[in-house]
Amino acid sequence: MGFYNDEIAPRLVSAVCGAPAARERRRRVVPLAEGRVLEIGMGSGHNLPLYDAGKVEFVWGLEPGRTMRKLAAERVRKAPFEVKWLDLPGEEIPLEDGSADTVLTTFTLCTIPDAQAALAQMRRVLKPGGKLLFLEHGESPDALVHLWQRGIEPVWKPLSGGCHVTRKIPKMIEDAGFSVKRMNQGYLPGIAAKLTAFASYEYWGSATQA
Repeated sequence: MGFYNDEIAPRLVSAVCGAPAARERRRRVVPLAEGRVLEIGMGSGHNLPLYDAGKVEFVWGLEPGRTMRKLAAERVRKAPFEVKWLDLPGEEIPLEDGSADTVLTTFTLCTIPDAQAALAQMRRVLKPGGKLLFLEHGESPDALVHLWQRGIEPVWKPLSGGCHVTRKIPKMIEDAGFSVKRMNQGYLPGIAAKLTAFASYEYWGSATQA
C-alpha cells in the first residue's frame, strides 16, 4: 500500500479535514494561538488562513508527509507570517526546551503512532506558561458508538493513514503532564457526520503544563 499511503490517503485526509464542519470547529481553536507557534501535523495547511496574524510571530509546521507539504504549498505562500517546516514525526520534535509559546494540534493525535511520546515532546518544547490548543476526534462516550468504533478501527486505520478512532483524548493529554483548562466535546453537526459517528466525536480546548 505504499502508493496509496504516500499519494492517495493524504489527499483523502486533506479533503475530509477541510470540510465545512471541520473548518468551523477549527475557527474556535486556531485563532487563540499566539507568539511562536508549533503546529503538530500541519498537513495540507488548513489552519493557516485561520490564525490571527496580529498575534502570531511565526509558525513551525511539523509535517513528515511529503505529499501533505506539497498540498500545503499555496497556503504557506499566502500566509502573512513565516512558516518554518519541520519534517520529522511528532515523537521527534527538533526544537529546544521551552521554544514555543503555543502548541497546536488539530486532527493529528489520532494518527501519530506513539501519541504519548509526541505529547511528552509537546510539553517539553512548550515554554512555562504557554498553552496547548487541541481539536481532536476520539473515543465516543456513547456505548453503541464506542462498540462501532472498536469494530471498525482495524479496517479504518489502513484506509485513513493510520487513524485511530478510539483514543481517549482528554486522558492522553493529562497523562502527558498537562492540565486541561477548558474543553468542549461533541459530534460534528450534519447528516454526513451522523453517518460517520465513529470518527466524528471531537474534543477541543486548551491545556497548560500541570
